[in-house]
Amino acid sequence: MNKDRWRDWLSQDALPLWSGVGFDARRRLFHERLTFDHQPIPLPELRLMVQARQIATYCRAELDGFDTTASLALDCLHEVERRYWRSDDAKGWIFSLGPDGRPADRRRDLYGHAFILFAYAWAYRVSHDPAYLTVARETILEIESIFSTGTEGYLDTIPAPDAIRRQNPHMHLLEAYLELFDVSGDELYLQGARRLVHLAMRHFILPNTGMLLEFFNVSWSPLQAPGHNRIEPGHLFEWSWLFNEFGRLAPHESMIEEILVTQRELFESARNYGVDPQTSLVCDAITDHGARLEDSTRIWPQTEFIRMLCLRQRHGDFRDAALLARQGKRFFEHYAPQHLKGGWIDRLDVHGVPITDHMPASSFYHIYGAATEVLNSLTE
Repeated sequence: MNKDRWRDWLSQDALPLWSGVGFDARRRLFHERLTFDHQPIPLPELRLMVQARQIATYCRAELDGFDTTASLALDCLHEVERRYWRSDDAKGWIFSLGPDGRPADRRRDLYGHAFILFAYAWAYRVSHDPAYLTVARETILEIESIFSTGTEGYLDTIPAPDAIRRQNPHMHLLEAYLELFDVSGDELYLQGARRLVHLAMRHFILPNTGMLLEFFNVSWSPLQAPGHNRIEPGHLFEWSWLFNEFGRLAPHESMIEEILVTQRELFESARNYGVDPQTSLVCDAITDHGARLEDSTRIWPQTEFIRMLCLRQRHGDFRDAALLARQGKRFFEHYAPQHLKGGWIDRLDVHGVPITDHMPASSFYHIYGAATEVLNSLTE
């Protein structure tokens, strides 16, 4: 794995691109998309989730010593707080903002709320300003009020478009709680993380399989019959990472051994069934019986695989060192080729042909997480 290539790509190409033409200085908000020749693509809405991801990434970049990027990120966060939080005179954060600066989509979305918490955790880490933790606590109280099911877990969206329960926003809420606990030591966040880990252990994961389903009915039972439920290998890698983080932050939890066994099972299932044995690329989806469901490949599962391979090496397992080196090479060959100069191709078909015509800002959060693990965890 060439660490210099990752470091140079981040510091010289990707970070300057998305804080330069990727940032709308007039609106003090990030663009959601760029063309492959680095032109902003106007959109009718700017989603909270994308702003939050970029804010967190640029806070992290300053902490990692890449550049003085936190002031831009915090300036954006102040604008996001003003424009998205309770901006329609109701509690919670709106889903998206229109070009006129007014609410475009007033839905409350758990996924977006999770990422704004994540952004506030990183804002506090870089600034040490307790005001950011105050907003995070108020947002958590709003989450409990807005999205409560009355039993376990949370609703995805209010108003709800359907009766389906989804694991994905719970995963990112867990990520936010872990980050907030890590930076503050506040037991409130650990309690929230504990509830989400136990929810996943009880309902999301098929016992002794390492298969974590995407969709459920209102009682948290699988939505489809066995063999027909959707599983995304990239999410198996993400949950495996988060279970490891939970173990790091709460090593004395009563179920920790079982959780860490499941953490390894999630990784192995994703690798065994979701990674192509010839190309080593992670496919978009499989079934709960391990059959391939979608052969296309997005950039973010590749980065989650890289991050987990780095983690295993950090824990002393070097059996995948050659695979990790290949994955880094393939990342720059297939998804972030040199001619894009800090940009990326989000999705490829089974033949490796791009099936997107733009670069989404939302991918940077995943890419940065993998890149920093490469830089922080591996020897030259």
